[in-house]
Amino acid sequence: MSVSLYYRADRATPLTEAEAALVQRVAAAHTASFPYEDEERLYLYESEDDAPGRIVGGSTKMPFDPDRVVTVIVRVLGSVTELRRALPDARWSVHLDDLDVPWDEAAGYALPGMDRPWPGGEV
Repeated sequence: MSVSLYYRADRATPLTEAEAALVQRVAAAHTASFPYEDEERLYLYESEDDAPGRIVGGSTKMPFDPDRVVTVIVRVLGSVTELRRALPDARWSVHLDDLDVPWDEAAGYALPGMDRPWPGGEV
């Protein structure tokens, strides 16, 4: 059975060119620093034509290797935290299958009981 992390942002106005470029920079930085070539990482959907108002959407399938799953979760949530801070006026939803991932204004996204992720931080 696979578990996935889902993330999305919605708002009435589409991304500006500057915002779209910022989203791409966050995704590129995440990809460049991701430690596992063979694991799924931050994955942003190309188009959300079937979801009006969706400005960012994506998902990441968690690895089966228990030694890697925490690292993947922390790194992806760190990137999603960066995205939310870059697009603060959007309505965000982040969840691990049916478990909502809470937002903390100071620390960002993290699962209860886990260290809070931080952009570019090491796990």
